[in-house]
Amino acid sequence: MRQRGPLFSLQTIMTLLVCAVVALSLTVTDILISQEIADNTQQNLEDKATTIARIVAHSPLVIEALNGQRAEAEIQPFANDIRKITAVEFIVVMDMQGIRKSHPDINKVGQPFVGGDEGAALEGHELVSIAKGTLGMSLRAFTPIVTSSGKQVGAVAVGILLNNVNQAVAQSRLIIYISVGLGLMVGVIGAIFLARKIKNIMFGLEPKEIAKMLEERSAMLESVREGILAIDTDSRITLANAAALRLFNRAGISGDPVGEKVADCIPNTLMNNVLETGSAELDQELDLFGITIVTNIIPLCVKGKSVGAIATFRDKTEIKQMAEELTGVLLYADALRAQAHEFMNKLHVILGMVHMEYYDQLSTYISKIAHQHQSEVGFIVRHIKDPVLAGFILGKMSYAREVGAELVLFEECFLPVPADPEVIHEIVTVFGNLVDNALEAVVDCPLRQIDVNFSYEDNVLSLEVKDTGPGINDDLKSQIFSKGYSTKGTKRGLGLYLVKRSVEKLNGKIEIASEEGQGTQFKVSLPYKNKDGWME
Repeated sequence: MRQRGPLFSLQTIMTLLVCAVVALSLTVTDILISQEIADNTQQNLEDKATTIARIVAHSPLVIEALNGQRAEAEIQPFANDIRKITAVEFIVVMDMQGIRKSHPDINKVGQPFVGGDEGAALEGHELVSIAKGTLGMSLRAFTPIVTSSGKQVGAVAVGILLNNVNQAVAQSRLIIYISVGLGLMVGVIGAIFLARKIKNIMFGLEPKEIAKMLEERSAMLESVREGILAIDTDSRITLANAAALRLFNRAGISGDPVGEKVADCIPNTLMNNVLETGSAELDQELDLFGITIVTNIIPLCVKGKSVGAIATFRDKTEIKQMAEELTGVLLYADALRAQAHEFMNKLHVILGMVHMEYYDQLSTYISKIAHQHQSEVGFIVRHIKDPVLAGFILGKMSYAREVGAELVLFEECFLPVPADPEVIHEIVTVFGNLVDNALEAVVDCPLRQIDVNFSYEDNVLSLEVKDTGPGINDDLKSQIFSKGYSTKGTKRGLGLYLVKRSVEKLNGKIEIASEEGQGTQFKVSLPYKNKDGWME
């Protein structure tokens, strides 16, 4: 079943998220700022009305008219002029009884002030109030009118209709709303462009797809046997997989090298050269604190631009070991070479005897060689039924004679045809390495003999290889199967390690019996099924 993807794409989610954040931010800003602006607008109108009221109250014309020094009729035109200039709704001048001396409506002059909020002003106090008058609900600023001697002779009321106040506040808020709308629009456009940009940067992949790809790539990098090391343009290590870390630990480089300069961790590295030249270094051998590695280094390029370099490497010993292990090819080659060399030596002897015309001796020599060959071949063919192993044993017998030793097979040797031909390759590896070790052990001994026995019973193959060498002391018995351990010099110690590994691969076991001065005997027991019970 195909896995369902996310309900919304990354681009949609980012667009919605950014728009929501912008909208929320602008809404909070509108709430905070618009209220402040509304309060400031109303306060400004109150201050305006109070200022106008003070100006009128301090006018000599008004004071003198209310004090009886001028005609009260002069107050009406003066107040109307001020009202028109200041764009307020009304300026009402009243005496101490609250009788209007001015009003926008000439018919209201001489009538009592309406609203009921003028009392405090007639008592000598300034105030601002909201009340309903003849012109409707209005914001009113009251100021007492006082003569120079300190006597109050009336009051001034300057009014602004409440509708006009609310309209002014609304106009102030409208600017905020327009700004919020424009900001939201810009936010939406920016969110769309940002989402598309991020989407392009991520190659159009969704986060879940990126996470899956990262997990798969990490798993692949960690599963390969080759060490992988990557650096950036500053020569700093950005990646080292598990195989690389294991090899570094063997070389004595501990800790996580990621983030370090590659030259500080790995001596004689060619990665900096590849970074500088942009040319790959292939199949190069490098010494890593005593471990020889084979490495391939190539530059990393993204869109035609160098972004670093990557190296894959492996222990040269392992590579060599794999080459030697491939179906016993090396062992087959040695055996064939020995046979060819022995055959060439015999041909040279025959050629010499022909030139010297020793025909009688030549006949005897050829008969002896033929008899020996037929005897060996016949014995092996009768007792070793697998042709690959039979040919290999013949080659080893020839090689033994070449180095001055004798390889002897027991008379009771027998090995049927295996049910699984692949088993023979492992047996060749076991037999070939044990015989090679035995030949090296007897090379300086007076008696150079290796006894070999194959026996088969109850689906178990037993292989014994015994030499007349100097033997192995008890301290070395526990170490000879370790990889790289050898008493014969450097770059050795693989033969018995391969023997042990092949035996373990076949679920067998190996035993060693040895005493100093009395030779060494290896006994290998392996599960072995013959082909369809064939025993002929």
